[in-house]
Amino acid sequence: MATTSEKPPANPAETTHFGFRDVPVADKAPLVRGVFERVAGSYDLMNDLMSGGIHRLWKAELIAAVAPRAGEVLLDVAGGTGDIATRFLAAAGAARAVICDINGAMLEVGRDRALDGGHVAGLSWVAGDAENLPVASHSVDVYTIAFGLRNVTRIDAALAEAKRVLKPGGRFFCLEFSRVVVPGLAQLYDLYSFNVLPLLGQVVAGDHDAYRYLAESIRRFPPQDELVQRMAAAGLGQPRYRNLSGGIAAIHSAWRI
Repeated sequence: MATTSEKPPANPAETTHFGFRDVPVADKAPLVRGVFERVAGSYDLMNDLMSGGIHRLWKAELIAAVAPRAGEVLLDVAGGTGDIATRFLAAAGAARAVICDINGAMLEVGRDRALDGGHVAGLSWVAGDAENLPVASHSVDVYTIAFGLRNVTRIDAALAEAKRVLKPGGRFFCLEFSRVVVPGLAQLYDLYSFNVLPLLGQVVAGDHDAYRYLAESIRRFPPQDELVQRMAAAGLGQPRYRNLSGGIAAIHSAWRI
């Protein structure tokens, strides 16, 4: 699949956030890549442990919202372990799913897991950046990104790329951690995020800092209404969201018009 988009070079003076730190724009992608290279082998296990398995329910809600149909082509961005793509194919039947991830270690884990599980037909794996996808314009029916958009350096560029690769009438879905909206839950969630998660990361994945970054990156991600506005600014039609678990996560969706 050929790309028709080029990412502009980074301005050396421009900064962005990596968790609670401000870093040069050019440094963020390598830093994020390093985080996921270190935790790739334990990534799915950590998802189960740190969410109590609830991430599986969120992903089921995402697939229900997508309502996969036979013959569709899915592009799952930042989908290295293949979790969303295999769920999509199981629901759609005869369809195709392209898994795109910037991190080779995550893709390797995903390919191995797919082979072990007998999930081969309809799957393809591509190394690529969400801001500069190696995918032809107007070539996919569904674009998904699950727990990946907050790690992108330029969110608006990634949203513009989503619009570019979608066919007219194609659908965009983002499943991401978001802002808690239930009174009292936010304080408990902060205590858990900044105390339990890093400790769990140290014990299971041997990496305290990676899961400290996870908690910080969630707090730096745009709240629900702001992301809707940015989706609209990127030209995605009828943007909307639905909160899950009181806003701990949310599904944002839109159409390519």
